[in-house]
Amino acid sequence: QLQLAESGGGLVQPGGSLKLSCAASGFTLNSYGIGWFRQAPGKEREGVSCISSHDGTTYYADSVKGRFIISRDNAKNTVYLQMSNLKPEDTAVYYCAAVAEVQAMCTISPVGNWGQGTQVTVSS
Repeated sequence: QLQLAESGGGLVQPGGSLKLSCAASGFTLNSYGIGWFRQAPGKEREGVSCISSHDGTTYYADSVKGRFIISRDNAKNTVYLQMSNLKPEDTAVYYCAAVAEVQAMCTISPVGNWGQGTQVTVSS
């Protein structure tokens, strides 16, 4: 069973940075594409970024492109989301999940279980 645990959220001022972690247990994380998702109050969960298992190819939603960087550390079985220049509209609970891959490219179609999420609040 794919078990993922998110951490690293918190309260940050606009323009600040946070680094989220997604740790895997029970499986080798680099065997799967992994995506980051977020859900703001009253809104649907949306895909933010993903990284492929094959060669680390990445995808970013337009809303975070140029500000967020996804990466993976296979030795630590962990995927990260470095978030910079944070905006109030980035406020949400952030989740990671294994994602479907098409022709070795990750997608933001989640498969498997969700973790508990980590809260990110951007406010002055």
